[in-house]
Amino acid sequence: MRYFIQFAYNGTHYHGWQIQPNASSVQETLNKAFSVLLNEPISIMGAGRTDTGVHATEMFGHFDTEKTLDVPVLVHKLNSFLPKDIAIFDIILLHDNAHCRFDATKRTYEYHINTIKNPFLQELSWYVSQKLDVSLMNEAAQLLLKHTDFQCFSKTNTDVNTFDCTIFEAFWKQEEGKLIFTISANRFLRNMVRAIVGTLINIGLHKITLEDFENIIASKNREKAGFSVPAHGLYLTKIDYDYI
Repeated sequence: MRYFIQFAYNGTHYHGWQIQPNASSVQETLNKAFSVLLNEPISIMGAGRTDTGVHATEMFGHFDTEKTLDVPVLVHKLNSFLPKDIAIFDIILLHDNAHCRFDATKRTYEYHINTIKNPFLQELSWYVSQKLDVSLMNEAAQLLLKHTDFQCFSKTNTDVNTFDCTIFEAFWKQEEGKLIFTISANRFLRNMVRAIVGTLINIGLHKITLEDFENIIASKNREKAGFSVPAHGLYLTKIDYDYI
């Protein structure tokens, strides 16, 4: 039987989602917890691979077991067993061909910037003291929806077959002392969101123009795009499926 897991984590103390030698990962931590509590080897497939320091307020994974699970009891035990920076919300029985990664129809990320220095947000948001032209940044963000090839924002030497992504929405929202960038797409390339945000920051600082931004996308050249913003401001916030 195939079960989906809905969960969240603070990525500060993890070297990303995926298991790595000699480094702590979210996937390894979950595998160990499920294996101990179910008394069998459990290997969890994740819906995506967040990088070192990136957070997730909603993430999905799946695993297989022949056992019929008492979900409320298992969720309670897992949350007692797991470290405080990982929380299980639900475990959902689905059909055997359900796949948390390949069946996702949309993913949404947020990037959090605090514009007022706040020691309590040090690991959860990126502090930017310069004044940003948010209106111009939103104009640039809308230009993303016109394009599908985002090679210029992808990490180089990545093993993908295509750089095409369909972006459904991209916008900045101002709150008191905070800026939040939201972007949704059918898929994302490695480092894509952080590179987009860094390039939009350059727009907001008037270092590049909207025309420059279009030319960067057309160039397909990562070196022409902006810097990658720090990982600790990035959150995976939602994954959509047709059957959940």
